[in-house]
Amino acid sequence: MLQHPYSAMSGGQWMRGNLHTHTTASDGRRPHQTVIDDYASRGYGFLEISDHDIYTSGADYKAYESRGMVLIPGNEVTANGPHVLQVGGAGIVKPSAERQVAIDDIAASGGSAIFNHPNWQSNFSHCPQQLLEDSEGYLGIEIYNGVVRRLQGSPYATDRWDRLLSEGRNIWGFANDDSHIAEDVARGWNVAYVKKPNLDGVLDALRTGRFYASTGVLIRAIRVEGMRIGLETENAERIVALKDWGERVDTVDGSDIFIDVPEQASYVRFECWGRGESFAWTQPIFIR
Repeated sequence: MLQHPYSAMSGGQWMRGNLHTHTTASDGRRPHQTVIDDYASRGYGFLEISDHDIYTSGADYKAYESRGMVLIPGNEVTANGPHVLQVGGAGIVKPSAERQVAIDDIAASGGSAIFNHPNWQSNFSHCPQQLLEDSEGYLGIEIYNGVVRRLQGSPYATDRWDRLLSEGRNIWGFANDDSHIAEDVARGWNVAYVKKPNLDGVLDALRTGRFYASTGVLIRAIRVEGMRIGLETENAERIVALKDWGERVDTVDGSDIFIDVPEQASYVRFECWGRGESFAWTQPIFIR
């Protein structure tokens, strides 16, 4: 049996959004409204302001014009350890050095936790793999972080993701800008299939994994039929299917792929390669 987040894909719409955004309230260079206006002008449907250890609430957002976007309350838990994104929830989370405590507090507030930019910094280990393996109750990790393109380390962390998935963890992969300046915007985003275009609808899509991560490739359809999986894109030039420990099981040079579920796999995920650094990543489809 295949277990995946793309089974309930009717009666909704795709919405593009960024969950990791900074303003002059912390170390960003631009004020809130300028940031909001920028994302809205690019066709984004949802946005979270996630300043460092500063919770931006729904009430705070009322001081700004949303420009039609869903604005998500949140915070980047920063001090005392690897950075953890708080998505949603009611109220600030203290940056406990015990990151499990912070994750638990995020969950208690009604929010979700995401580990940020695991491969940032010169040792490619801002967030040690052991911490990812030991922690419980978090929603996912950033498999792409745009700001690290101009910093030490790697913006990509699919290696970390495959290790966790292969060890039986059910977590989602996110792509975010981590924008601090205008040039950081639209480097990586999440495209969620939202049943209701409001805060609850966006959070539900993210929590259930009903989205894909992208840096430029557009996925038109994800189809699961029995023990076969198909993917249709608009602009991929190569699609790679991977299973446990990052092993490639099929590669197609083109915009679409259709495969039989490989034997002895616990999950399958797809990477769509476009021009330059344009990619898209599906969430894992688990074989149970």
